[in-house]
Amino acid sequence: MRHSAFIFDAYGTLFDVHAAVRRHAGAIGPDGQLLSEIWRAKQLEYSWVRSMMGAFVDFWQLTEQALDHAFERVPSADSGLRQDLLDAYWHLDCYPEVPAVLKALKADGARVAILSNGSRAMLEAAVKSAALELVLDDIFSVDDVARFKTDPAVYDMATTAWRLYPQAVSFQSSNRWDIAGATKFGFRTVWINRAGQPDEYRDYSPALILPSLNGLVETR
Repeated sequence: MRHSAFIFDAYGTLFDVHAAVRRHAGAIGPDGQLLSEIWRAKQLEYSWVRSMMGAFVDFWQLTEQALDHAFERVPSADSGLRQDLLDAYWHLDCYPEVPAVLKALKADGARVAILSNGSRAMLEAAVKSAALELVLDDIFSVDDVARFKTDPAVYDMATTAWRLYPQAVSFQSSNRWDIAGATKFGFRTVWINRAGQPDEYRDYSPALILPSLNGLVETR
């Protein structure tokens, strides 16, 4: 099937979530990677817990709370760098292949969008920083439904807005749990397994597994 729309998760898929800590690695010290991993893990955990509680808050607030917890867990890291890290999170690096792949999909006639837990302000800042404004047709933020992934209402934003059946959409994410949710919703899913992680959620398997976005155009 030739897919007419390619929709991408943002954080970890297009944008490197560890770039903020890496930018200040010298000041943070040897435990920077641990700090970054805890920051990301708690950011996601807080979104899942709040979804189950029915207590939605802006994803930026969860990002701040997760960083505060990470500093408490990694006392060797200077919490005085908190604002520097938060500022850097608004301008995360995109992965090297991202611009070329998105442009190639657009040139081949596909619609291209982001669908993310990120707040609209966060996503717009990241897109602008990576100079991706002209290649994206839309940005779908959970702000519009006040729920986080993997709630089906999040994925439905794209199909409703673009008047598409789920099967017409190819959805790409580096997060295996996100791929499971999107697969259940009915998207063709591509797991971008950048970290080489073992598979899980095997009852909701992706259609394809790639180590990066390279090769995605050929699978259309």
